Amino acid sequence: MKRSRGFKSKSRKKMTKVLREGRSNPITKKLQRFEVDDLVHIIIDPTIQKGQPHPRFHGKTAKIVGEKGKAYVLALDDGNKAKELIVRPDHLKIQE
Repeated sequence: MKRSRGFKSKSRKKMTKVLREGRSNPITKKLQRFEVDDLVHIIIDPTIQKGQPHPRFHGKTAKIVGEKGKAYVLALDDGNKAKELIVRPDHLKIQE
């Protein structure tokens, strides 16, 4: 039987979250606002599946080029190719 290669394959370590006391999904992550041309880090929150980018982009830095509904359109280079991602703010963190 052929092995399945789904969206989350080979991402067990990357997509696990350390349990801690208190709230696991703070509402402030969902409410954060970004401006066009901001640089953000893509940090996937595995407890929220909606608006999640592909695990290959976890830990990458991207530039916000627009908004699409509740999500943001990000631009980044993946190797030699320019990519555009649509990601919700739960999975983004401002670069300081």
